Amino acid sequence: MTDPTTLGATALSAAIQSGELSAEAVMAAYLKRIATLNPKINAIVSLRPQDELLAEARAADRERAAGRSRGWMHGLPIAIKDLSEAAGIVCSYGSPLFRDFVPDFDEIQVARIRAAGAIIIGKTNTPEWGFGSHSYNPVFGTTRNPHDLSRSAGGSSGGAGAALAARLVPVADGSDMMGSLRNPAAFNNVVGFRPSFGRVPSLPGRDAYLNQLATTGPMGRSVADVVALLNTQSGHDRRDPSSHDSAPILLDAAVAKSGGRIGWLGDYNGYLPFEPGVLALSERALKVFDGLGFAVETVVPDFDMDRLWWAWTTLRSFFTAGSMRDFYEDPGKRGSLKPEILHEVRMGLKVTAGDVYEASALRTTWYQAMLTLFDRYDYLIAPAAQVFPFDADIPWPRVIAGRHMDAYHRWMEVVIGPSMAGLPVAALPAGFNAQGLPTGFQLIGRPRSDGAVLSLAAVYEQATDWLGCMPKLE
Repeated sequence: MTDPTTLGATALSAAIQSGELSAEAVMAAYLKRIATLNPKINAIVSLRPQDELLAEARAADRERAAGRSRGWMHGLPIAIKDLSEAAGIVCSYGSPLFRDFVPDFDEIQVARIRAAGAIIIGKTNTPEWGFGSHSYNPVFGTTRNPHDLSRSAGGSSGGAGAALAARLVPVADGSDMMGSLRNPAAFNNVVGFRPSFGRVPSLPGRDAYLNQLATTGPMGRSVADVVALLNTQSGHDRRDPSSHDSAPILLDAAVAKSGGRIGWLGDYNGYLPFEPGVLALSERALKVFDGLGFAVETVVPDFDMDRLWWAWTTLRSFFTAGSMRDFYEDPGKRGSLKPEILHEVRMGLKVTAGDVYEASALRTTWYQAMLTLFDRYDYLIAPAAQVFPFDADIPWPRVIAGRHMDAYHRWMEVVIGPSMAGLPVAALPAGFNAQGLPTGFQLIGRPRSDGAVLSLAAVYEQATDWLGCMPKLE
């Protein structure tokens, strides 16, 4: 019989719905694989007791036998990123301040995943409060890359990316402010998707209007799996005033038949440093699009990228100071915040109202610059990471190609452009270097063109075989 863990989420769903596989057998196979491999990787945290999970799977089987299905995820195991609340499961946010916090509610997308029939088995690891693209924290430790256990799995959805690569879950949720879906996808050779802003609602917390930089989204082992989860996550919720209704995405291979024009952003004419080999693999991926009939040419936005970085860091630190200020000003809690968060808060407390306005105005100008590019190009492509997966025992890369990184997140600057413009972005695999380390690229679309981006991503997937390259862990 087929090992259930080798099947993607949509194939696994079909097997459960048809009765070819039982939810109990699927759960048992995943729990066995988690028991064997997770101690090496540390991707799954707060795993629920096995007897509870198997009992829920048997209940799902009884429902199906009685002709009832809660949705396409009926009986599928899933672990939720440890930045989203799931009722009854520890939600630590990677912080020692919340190591024992057990919410009695579901975050919006978690409620939708549960309503679609999924069985939530636990959480996926994340850096403290999601800061930094390396998933380590003082509560659960470091998540390691399945392709090389000495390397980082990225972040902040690093636990999700590693769990997918190691086949510990069939599909996973993530979130993305500064590449938190895109870097881990590149580092783990899986697919990540940052949707257009507002497509996936979230509980806003204290601020429902100003902070429009982060969004929840899906990750998977195939584009089809990513689309299936995105359709579950999407749609208006009145608690999130930025959210909007959106039609379910249906993949359409015809988007590639007529070709088009693609702008290659690359290193922004030398502005961004890259570890040797990263750009070459992304440029090799461009040849796939050339073979699909697209005209690909290098383009440099008419914009001061240093000013964009200033706007980004101004807004990011300002919002961090707002959300973390209570912890920062409490002498008993400040010591429990990682240095990078302390840095953000200290910078944010210096930001003036005028700075915030100027940063927002620059963001607007950047959006308009992107619209100008999309008058000429159907899609844009950029690398999804500036380095290959790095040493898991360091906090972050300090130097890239001889250039010193002046902040903990400067090494991942390549991802901020789509974030600032709220554009849909698919992170797709670009291949492996000579050391067997993966990388990926960003396929960027026009505002709210999520369906077109994912449809072209699916065509690229069919033209390559990177997603079939599994890590050798056993």
